[in-house]
Amino acid sequence: MYKILFVCHGNICRSPMAESVMKYLLENSVLLERVHVASAAAHTDEIGSQPHRGTRAVLAEKGIPLVPHRARLMTAADGAEYDLLIGMDSYNVRDMKRIARGNEGKVFRLLDFTDHPRDIADPWYTGDFEETFSDIMAGCTALLERLKRDLV
Repeated sequence: MYKILFVCHGNICRSPMAESVMKYLLENSVLLERVHVASAAAHTDEIGSQPHRGTRAVLAEKGIPLVPHRARLMTAADGAEYDLLIGMDSYNVRDMKRIARGNEGKVFRLLDFTDHPRDIADPWYTGDFEETFSDIMAGCTALLERLKRDLV
């Protein structure tokens, strides 16, 4: 089983959105039974919280089921357990490399898999969950294509 962990600051906006989108994309993929997806936080701010109402609303609007979720903290053990550790922005990546010391080569930003690598803005601050969704969909779609090439 190939394992992917999506990480953002608090694990209530971007990373559970990415986890939900990726699971949705995997449903109709040859990789459905071969890829496990989860999400976590780089910081303790929201541990135990449900996904943000903006994340829930945009996923519902797009017809994508929200995964059952409570925010949890990324651990050093995750660095060893997961094959890919995917952050949403450069700050997440910095924090993830500190947490996953020794497994830094597994850490990427989600949009690094696209033709336009960049950070995904945090909708907690921008309020723009639509833009965040668009970036996450682009990143997850590109990641899925990469996985199909590498794992099939």
